[in-house]
Amino acid sequence: MRKGRLLLLLGFILTVIDQVIKILVRTNMSIGESIPVFGNWFQILYIENNGMAFGMAFGGVAGKFLLSFFRICLFGALCWWIAKLCRRNDSIEKGILKETPVPSGVLYGLTLITAGALGNIIDSLFYGVIFGYAPFMFGQVVDMFYFPLWTWPEWLPWLGGHVFFEPIFNFADSCVTVGALYLIIFQWKYFSKQ
Repeated sequence: MRKGRLLLLLGFILTVIDQVIKILVRTNMSIGESIPVFGNWFQILYIENNGMAFGMAFGGVAGKFLLSFFRICLFGALCWWIAKLCRRNDSIEKGILKETPVPSGVLYGLTLITAGALGNIIDSLFYGVIFGYAPFMFGQVVDMFYFPLWTWPEWLPWLGGHVFFEPIFNFADSCVTVGALYLIIFQWKYFSKQ
C-alpha cells in the first residue's frame, strides 16, 4: 500500500504544478500575449482551448460536453486500474498471488497520464464557473507552451510557410504525452504479455 500512497503523492504534485502554472498564466497574461523564453524557439503564449490536447476540438457544445464526460470516465477508469494493479502487487508481496509483480514503471506511467487528465478536467469543469465565463463542464483549458522551432520554406508543397511544431500545450498535456510515450517505449513488454 506504500506504493499507492507514493503514486497518489506524485499525482497530487503533478496536478498542483499544472494548476499553479495555469493560474499564474491566466491571471497575469492576456490571451495571445507571448513571453519569449529561449529566443523564438520557446515561448509562453497564453491561449485558451475549447477542445482536446494540443488545441484539437470537435463537435461544438455537444462535443465539449462529451469531451468533458469522456475525460471524467477516463480518469475514473485509470484510477480504478492503478488501484487494482497496486492491490495485485500487495497480494504478490504477501504471498497470496504467485505472479510477476506489475513493474513500477507501469504504475508511474499510468499515474502521469492520470494526473494530466485530472489537470485538464479541472479546467474544463471549473474554470468557466470560477472565472465567470461559462457554466460547469464548459470551461476552457489554459495552454501556454509553444515551441515554433522553425518555419518550413515556402517552396515545399503542403508544408511551405507552416511552423514545424504548431501546437500550444500545457503541463497536463505534457504529463499525458510523456506517460504514454514512456509506457509505449519502455513498458511495451508488460502490456504485450497482458
